[in-house]
Amino acid sequence: MIGLDSAPRLRRGVRLTYDKTRETHVLLFPEGVLVPNQTAAAVLKLCDGTATVAQITAELGKNYDGVRADDVQNVLKRLEERRVVEWK
Repeated sequence: MIGLDSAPRLRRGVRLTYDKTRETHVLLFPEGVLVPNQTAAAVLKLCDGTATVAQITAELGKNYDGVRADDVQNVLKRLEERRVVEWK
């Protein structure tokens, strides 16, 4: 279970970049490419292996209304299932 004190990071070989042509973020990883929605991209930007889920939630709350830890945990769970996020 992903706790509030869990610190996610991008797996080795995974890179989040911005595609200027498509005007969207793109997640590159060895198995393929993923185009995350705006919410997932905002979460991924903060996955540095030091920021906890609680800290990521608080940071997102500065820019977005109604950010809940449950929602952040759900996004991270889906990203973990896709094998692009791991836990420190």
